[in-house]
Parts: sequence; structure tokens; C-alpha cells
Amino acid sequence: MVAQLKMAVIEDHEDLRATLVEILESDGHQVAGFESGPSFWAGSDPAALDIVVLDLNLPDEDGIAIAQKLRAGFANIGIIMLTARVEPEDRRRGYQSGADIYLAKPSSALELTASVHALARRLGPPQSALRLDLTRMALIGRAGNIPLAFYEVAMLKEFILATDNTLDNSTIANIAGTGSEVKIGRAHV
Repeated sequence: MVAQLKMAVIEDHEDLRATLVEILESDGHQVAGFESGPSFWAGSDPAALDIVVLDLNLPDEDGIAIAQKLRAGFANIGIIMLTARVEPEDRRRGYQSGADIYLAKPSSALELTASVHALARRLGPPQSALRLDLTRMALIGRAGNIPLAFYEVAMLKEFILATDNTLDNSTIANIAGTGSEVKIGRAHV
């Protein structure tokens, strides 16, 4: 099972868009559907997305142009093109414009979800995950950076490296610099 991803589906056919959103949501993802490029740009934050499922035959702005903008501005986003264009030249243009995966319509729900899982493995953990940056002494995430004190960095590092991410009280006390037992209450991140 892949961790929950934040996804957008850009498809002008209303019933197909609803079906794609339903398939991806039932696979455990947070998904928003858009009928066109302009509605996508106006109604989403591409920086907050992990994967975009994109049709090529769209009104106003075609999928190739959308993919090029996404790839230029958001290099880490995954792009799955799902389109009726099946000629080799269409596929080549799709990949050249930024597609990671190119699926021909009709495509099964199994093929779509397998493509999402394969792409998610390549992309790594969802962008919503926090990352400990030892150089900056901060937690880095989608919402920004959280600066940390030296002992907080040391504590988090030890938790990450510890077996089962568990530390005993004396280790926690030593890292915190108290030299005595520390009572741990509820912590909010």
C-alpha cells in the first residue's frame, strides 16, 4: 500500500473525471478533479501535489502545455498522461513535455492505480512528510521549515536511528541535558 498522496485529475469529460477521482480516492488518496487547465491553475496549489493525472485533449489549454508548465515549475511532481492519443508521435510528445507515465484510454482502474504506485515509489515519500535537515537544524515540510534547537535536533536524530524509534528515559534525559529522569507528557507537532 502506498502512503496517501495528494493528487489532481484534469479531465474535461465529467463522468470520466468523477470515475477517476473515485478510483484514486478508493485507493486511499486525496484527489481533486478539474475540467480544464484554467480551472486547475485557479483552484489548486501545484506545489502541494504529489501526482497529476492529465488528459491531453482539453479545452483552453491542452495537456502538453499543462505538463510543460508543471515540469518547469514543479520538477518533483509526478505526471501521468491518460489520453485517447495513442500514436507513437503523441507518446513521444507526451514524454518530452514531462510525462512520467503515458496511458492510453480506455485504461483499467488496476492499470491506473498500479501506475500511481510505481510512480510513487520513484518519487519517494509523499511531499507531506517531514524531513529532518541536520545542516539547517530544522524540520522541512510542505508547509515550510520549523527551526529546532540543538537538543531537539539531537533528540529527533536519536529517535530516527533507534530500534523501533524508541528511546529509554535516561537517553532522553542525557540528550535534553537534565541528567535526571524526564517525565514525558503529551507532545504536539
